[in-house]
Amino acid sequence: MGTTHQPVTDFDLLLLLQEVGLKIGRTSVHAVRNIFKHPRVTIYAKKEWEQLSGSVKARAAYNIIYAAIQSGALNRSRTLLDATSGNTGIAYAAVCRELGIRVTLCLPENASAERKVLLQSLGADIILTSKFEGTDGAQLVARELAENRPDKYFYADQYSNDGNWKAHYHHTALEIIQSFPQITHFVAGLGTTGTFTGTGRRLKEYDRRIQLVGLQPDSALHGMEGWKHLETAAVPAIYDEHLADRFLETDTAEVYEMMKTALRQEGLHLSPSSAANLLGAVRVAESLESGTVVTVFPDNADKYGDLLTKLGI
Repeated sequence: MGTTHQPVTDFDLLLLLQEVGLKIGRTSVHAVRNIFKHPRVTIYAKKEWEQLSGSVKARAAYNIIYAAIQSGALNRSRTLLDATSGNTGIAYAAVCRELGIRVTLCLPENASAERKVLLQSLGADIILTSKFEGTDGAQLVARELAENRPDKYFYADQYSNDGNWKAHYHHTALEIIQSFPQITHFVAGLGTTGTFTGTGRRLKEYDRRIQLVGLQPDSALHGMEGWKHLETAAVPAIYDEHLADRFLETDTAEVYEMMKTALRQEGLHLSPSSAANLLGAVRVAESLESGTVVTVFPDNADKYGDLLTKLGI
Protein backbone atom coordinates (compact mmCIF):
# COMPACT_ATOMS: atom_id res chain seq x y z
CA MET A 1 0.00 0.00 0.00
CA GLY A 2 1.44 3.35 -1.04
CA THR A 3 2.25 6.11 1.42
CA THR A 4 0.43 9.41 1.05
CA HIS A 5 2.77 12.38 1.48
CA GLN A 6 1.21 15.52 2.91
CA PRO A 7 2.43 18.86 1.51
CA VAL A 8 5.10 20.55 3.60
CA THR A 9 3.70 23.51 5.53
CA ASP A 10 5.67 26.54 6.70
CA PHE A 11 5.64 25.05 10.19
CA ASP A 12 7.10 21.83 8.81
CA LEU A 13 9.78 23.86 7.07
CA LEU A 14 10.77 25.37 10.41
CA LEU A 15 11.05 21.90 11.90
CA LEU A 16 13.25 20.82 9.00
CA LEU A 17 15.34 23.96 9.46
CA GLN A 18 15.94 23.08 13.10
CA GLU A 19 17.37 19.75 11.94
CA VAL A 20 19.58 21.57 9.43
CA GLY A 21 20.69 23.89 12.20
CA LEU A 22 22.43 20.98 13.89
CA LYS A 23 24.91 21.09 11.01
CA ILE A 24 25.70 24.78 11.50
CA GLY A 25 28.30 26.30 13.83
CA ARG A 26 30.20 24.82 16.77
CA THR A 27 33.38 24.68 14.67
CA SER A 28 36.70 23.59 16.13
CA VAL A 29 39.73 25.79 16.66
CA HIS A 30 43.25 25.63 15.25
CA ALA A 31 46.08 26.88 17.47
CA VAL A 32 48.81 28.50 15.37
CA ARG A 33 52.03 27.06 16.80
CA ASN A 34 54.64 27.15 14.04
CA ILE A 35 54.10 30.20 11.84
CA PHE A 36 54.13 32.40 14.93
CA LYS A 37 55.77 31.68 18.28
CA HIS A 38 55.78 33.85 21.38
CA PRO A 39 55.65 32.77 25.02
CA ARG A 40 52.92 35.28 25.93
CA VAL A 41 51.02 35.74 22.64
CA THR A 42 48.77 33.12 21.07
CA ILE A 43 46.80 32.95 17.81
CA TYR A 44 43.68 30.83 17.33
CA ALA A 45 41.39 30.42 14.32
CA LYS A 46 37.97 28.81 14.00
CA LYS A 47 37.84 26.27 11.15
CA GLU A 48 34.58 27.40 9.59
CA TRP A 49 34.64 24.83 6.79
CA GLU A 50 33.52 22.26 9.38
CA GLN A 51 29.83 22.90 8.78
CA LEU A 52 27.16 22.51 6.13
CA SER A 53 28.30 23.95 2.76
CA GLY A 54 31.91 24.17 3.91
CA SER A 55 32.23 27.81 4.87
CA VAL A 56 31.49 30.52 7.43
CA LYS A 57 28.60 31.65 5.20
CA ALA A 58 26.49 28.75 6.44
CA ARG A 59 25.82 30.76 9.58
CA ALA A 60 24.42 33.84 7.82
CA ALA A 61 22.56 31.88 5.15
CA TYR A 62 20.82 29.72 7.72
CA ASN A 63 19.84 32.70 9.86
CA ILE A 64 18.50 34.65 6.87
CA ILE A 65 16.48 31.67 5.62
CA TYR A 66 15.11 30.88 9.08
CA ALA A 67 13.90 34.43 9.63
CA ALA A 68 12.36 34.60 6.16
CA ILE A 69 10.41 31.37 6.60
CA GLN A 70 9.33 32.37 10.09
CA SER A 71 7.99 35.70 8.80
CA GLY A 72 6.26 34.10 5.81
CA ALA A 73 8.48 35.87 3.26
CA LEU A 74 9.91 32.58 1.96
CA ASN A 75 8.24 29.26 1.29
CA ARG A 76 8.23 26.52 -1.32
CA SER A 77 6.21 28.63 -3.75
CA ARG A 78 8.85 31.38 -3.89
CA THR A 79 12.49 31.38 -5.02
CA LEU A 80 15.32 32.65 -2.85
CA LEU A 81 17.31 35.22 -4.85
CA ASP A 82 20.60 36.88 -4.00
CA ALA A 83 23.93 38.12 -5.30
CA THR A 84 27.02 36.22 -4.16
CA SER A 85 30.70 35.70 -4.85
CA GLY A 86 30.15 32.00 -4.22
CA ASN A 87 30.20 30.84 -0.60
CA THR A 88 26.94 32.40 0.57
CA GLY A 89 25.27 31.09 -2.56
CA ILE A 90 26.59 27.61 -1.86
CA ALA A 91 25.25 27.88 1.69
CA TYR A 92 21.83 29.05 0.45
CA ALA A 93 21.71 26.17 -2.02
CA ALA A 94 22.81 23.56 0.53
CA VAL A 95 20.19 24.62 3.08
CA CYS A 96 17.39 25.11 0.56
CA ARG A 97 18.01 21.77 -1.14
CA GLU A 98 17.11 20.06 2.14
CA LEU A 99 13.93 22.14 2.30
CA GLY A 100 12.82 21.85 -1.32
CA ILE A 101 13.11 25.61 -1.92
CA ARG A 102 14.41 26.92 -5.25
CA VAL A 103 17.45 29.22 -5.39
CA THR A 104 18.57 31.73 -8.04
CA LEU A 105 21.96 33.38 -7.69
CA CYS A 106 23.63 36.29 -9.46
CA LEU A 107 27.32 35.45 -9.60
CA PRO A 108 30.28 37.35 -11.13
CA GLU A 109 31.48 35.38 -14.14
CA ASN A 110 35.05 35.18 -12.83
CA ALA A 111 34.04 33.13 -9.78
CA SER A 112 36.07 29.93 -9.57
CA ALA A 113 34.99 27.00 -11.75
CA GLU A 114 34.71 24.81 -8.66
CA ARG A 115 32.12 27.15 -7.16
CA LYS A 116 30.04 27.22 -10.32
CA VAL A 117 30.05 23.43 -10.58
CA LEU A 118 29.17 23.02 -6.92
CA LEU A 119 26.29 25.50 -7.14
CA GLN A 120 24.87 23.69 -10.14
CA SER A 121 25.23 20.31 -8.41
CA LEU A 122 23.20 21.72 -5.51
CA GLY A 123 20.41 22.68 -7.92
CA ALA A 124 20.88 26.45 -7.94
CA ASP A 125 20.06 28.50 -11.03
CA ILE A 126 23.00 30.77 -11.85
CA ILE A 127 22.91 34.14 -13.59
CA LEU A 128 26.45 35.21 -14.49
CA THR A 129 27.19 38.92 -14.19
CA SER A 130 30.11 41.13 -15.26
CA LYS A 131 33.48 40.18 -13.82
CA PHE A 132 34.48 43.84 -13.99
CA GLU A 133 31.68 44.91 -11.63
CA GLY A 134 32.18 42.12 -9.09
CA THR A 135 29.55 41.54 -6.44
CA ASP A 136 28.43 45.17 -6.71
CA GLY A 137 27.26 44.49 -10.25
CA ALA A 138 25.70 41.19 -9.22
CA GLN A 139 23.67 43.03 -6.58
CA LEU A 140 22.30 45.43 -9.19
CA VAL A 141 21.13 42.53 -11.37
CA ALA A 142 19.55 40.72 -8.41
CA ARG A 143 17.79 43.86 -7.22
CA GLU A 144 16.31 44.46 -10.66
CA LEU A 145 15.03 40.89 -10.85
CA ALA A 146 13.43 41.21 -7.42
CA GLU A 147 11.76 44.50 -8.31
CA ASN A 148 10.37 43.11 -11.57
CA ARG A 149 9.05 39.86 -10.05
CA PRO A 150 8.20 40.36 -6.36
CA ASP A 151 5.67 37.55 -6.68
CA LYS A 152 8.38 35.05 -7.67
CA TYR A 153 11.43 36.02 -5.63
CA PHE A 154 12.37 36.47 -2.02
CA TYR A 155 15.39 38.78 -2.27
CA ALA A 156 17.66 37.76 0.62
CA ASP A 157 20.06 40.71 0.10
CA GLN A 158 22.85 39.45 2.35
CA TYR A 159 24.62 42.83 2.25
CA SER A 160 21.67 44.59 3.89
CA ASN A 161 19.99 41.77 5.80
CA ASP A 162 20.41 42.06 9.57
CA GLY A 163 20.14 38.28 9.78
CA ASN A 164 23.69 38.20 8.40
CA TRP A 165 25.48 39.93 11.25
CA LYS A 166 23.07 38.64 13.90
CA ALA A 167 24.13 35.07 13.11
CA HIS A 168 27.62 35.98 14.32
CA TYR A 169 26.40 38.14 17.19
CA HIS A 170 24.35 35.30 18.65
CA HIS A 171 26.59 32.35 17.79
CA THR A 172 30.12 32.94 16.44
CA ALA A 173 31.00 35.47 19.13
CA LEU A 174 29.60 33.31 21.92
CA GLU A 175 31.59 30.31 20.70
CA ILE A 176 34.74 32.46 20.78
CA ILE A 177 34.00 33.80 24.27
CA GLN A 178 33.32 30.31 25.61
CA SER A 179 36.59 29.00 24.16
CA PHE A 180 38.72 32.08 24.88
CA PRO A 181 37.38 34.20 27.72
CA GLN A 182 40.80 35.87 27.78
CA ILE A 183 40.60 37.10 24.15
CA THR A 184 42.31 40.45 23.56
CA HIS A 185 42.07 40.86 19.75
CA PHE A 186 39.65 39.76 17.03
CA VAL A 187 40.83 39.95 13.41
CA ALA A 188 38.64 39.41 10.32
CA GLY A 189 38.35 40.42 6.68
CA LEU A 190 35.59 42.64 5.34
CA GLY A 191 33.27 41.29 2.67
CA THR A 192 29.59 41.47 3.46
CA THR A 193 31.08 42.52 6.83
CA GLY A 194 28.65 40.24 8.66
CA THR A 195 31.31 38.21 10.49
CA PHE A 196 33.22 41.29 11.63
CA THR A 197 30.15 43.35 12.54
CA GLY A 198 28.22 40.69 14.42
CA THR A 199 31.15 39.08 16.19
CA GLY A 200 32.74 42.45 16.96
CA ARG A 201 29.60 43.94 18.50
CA ARG A 202 29.13 41.03 20.87
CA LEU A 203 32.81 40.93 21.83
CA LYS A 204 32.75 44.65 22.68
CA GLU A 205 29.73 44.06 24.91
CA TYR A 206 31.64 41.26 26.62
CA ASP A 207 34.80 43.36 27.13
CA ARG A 208 35.31 46.86 25.74
CA ARG A 209 39.06 46.34 25.91
CA ILE A 210 39.01 43.75 23.12
CA GLN A 211 40.56 45.25 20.01
CA LEU A 212 38.74 44.72 16.70
CA VAL A 213 40.99 44.73 13.64
CA GLY A 214 39.35 44.87 10.21
CA LEU A 215 41.20 43.55 7.16
CA GLN A 216 40.69 44.65 3.59
CA PRO A 217 42.61 44.32 0.31
CA ASP A 218 45.16 46.99 -0.49
CA SER A 219 43.51 47.70 -3.85
CA ALA A 220 40.27 47.17 -5.73
CA LEU A 221 41.93 44.44 -7.81
CA HIS A 222 42.78 41.56 -5.49
CA GLY A 223 42.59 37.80 -5.08
CA MET A 224 40.30 37.37 -2.08
CA GLU A 225 36.90 36.40 -3.45
CA GLY A 226 34.09 38.14 -1.59
CA TRP A 227 36.31 40.72 0.12
CA LYS A 228 35.71 44.43 -0.44
CA HIS A 229 38.08 47.35 -0.83
CA LEU A 230 35.71 49.68 0.99
CA GLU A 231 37.15 52.88 -0.45
CA THR A 232 36.15 51.84 -3.97
CA ALA A 233 33.29 49.37 -3.44
CA ALA A 234 29.66 49.71 -2.43
CA VAL A 235 29.70 49.58 1.37
CA PRO A 236 27.26 46.98 2.77
CA ALA A 237 24.33 48.49 4.66
CA ILE A 238 25.02 46.23 7.65
CA TYR A 239 28.55 47.56 8.07
CA ASP A 240 29.23 49.59 11.22
CA GLU A 241 31.96 52.10 10.39
CA HIS A 242 32.48 52.96 14.06
CA LEU A 243 33.18 49.41 15.21
CA ALA A 244 36.79 48.71 14.19
CA ASP A 245 39.61 49.90 16.40
CA ARG A 246 41.95 49.80 13.44
CA PHE A 247 42.40 48.42 9.93
CA LEU A 248 45.13 46.52 8.13
CA GLU A 249 45.53 46.07 4.38
CA THR A 250 46.51 42.77 2.77
CA ASP A 251 48.54 42.25 -0.38
CA THR A 252 47.40 39.40 -2.61
CA ALA A 253 50.94 38.17 -3.32
CA GLU A 254 51.62 37.94 0.42
CA VAL A 255 48.34 36.11 0.91
CA TYR A 256 49.32 33.52 -1.71
CA GLU A 257 52.65 33.02 0.06
CA MET A 258 50.78 32.53 3.31
CA MET A 259 48.71 29.79 1.69
CA LYS A 260 51.96 27.92 0.98
CA THR A 261 53.38 28.64 4.41
CA ALA A 262 50.22 27.51 6.20
CA LEU A 263 50.28 24.18 4.37
CA ARG A 264 53.99 23.63 4.99
CA GLN A 265 54.14 24.72 8.64
CA GLU A 266 50.62 24.23 10.01
CA GLY A 267 49.25 21.49 7.75
CA LEU A 268 46.36 23.74 6.71
CA HIS A 269 44.89 23.85 3.19
CA LEU A 270 43.61 27.42 3.32
CA SER A 271 41.62 29.52 0.86
CA PRO A 272 42.89 33.02 0.03
CA SER A 273 40.43 34.56 2.51
CA SER A 274 41.55 32.27 5.31
CA ALA A 275 45.21 32.88 4.50
CA ALA A 276 44.54 36.63 4.52
CA ASN A 277 42.92 36.40 7.96
CA LEU A 278 45.89 34.39 9.20
CA LEU A 279 48.30 36.94 7.74
CA GLY A 280 46.43 39.74 9.51
CA ALA A 281 46.36 37.83 12.80
CA VAL A 282 50.12 37.23 12.64
CA ARG A 283 50.77 40.92 12.00
CA VAL A 284 48.66 41.87 15.00
CA ALA A 285 50.35 39.24 17.18
CA GLU A 286 53.80 40.45 16.17
CA SER A 287 52.98 43.88 17.62
CA LEU A 288 52.04 42.51 21.05
CA GLU A 289 53.96 41.69 24.20
CA SER A 290 51.10 39.57 25.48
CA GLY A 291 47.59 38.66 24.33
CA THR A 292 45.20 36.22 22.67
CA VAL A 293 44.43 36.88 19.02
CA VAL A 294 41.41 35.12 17.47
CA THR A 295 40.37 34.99 13.84
CA VAL A 296 38.25 32.78 11.59
CA PHE A 297 39.16 30.63 8.62
CA PRO A 298 36.12 31.24 6.35
CA ASP A 299 36.77 28.18 4.17
CA ASN A 300 39.48 25.78 3.08
CA ALA A 301 41.11 25.31 -0.32
CA ASP A 302 38.63 22.76 -1.71
CA LYS A 303 37.01 25.26 -4.11
CA TYR A 304 40.26 26.74 -5.43
CA GLY A 305 41.77 23.95 -7.51
CA ASP A 306 42.81 26.16 -10.43
CA LEU A 307 44.52 28.63 -8.11
CA LEU A 308 46.30 25.89 -6.20
CA THR A 309 47.63 24.49 -9.46
CA LYS A 310 48.81 27.95 -10.50
CA LEU A 311 50.58 28.43 -7.18
CA GLY A 312 52.10 24.96 -7.24
CA ILE A 313 50.42 23.92 -4.02
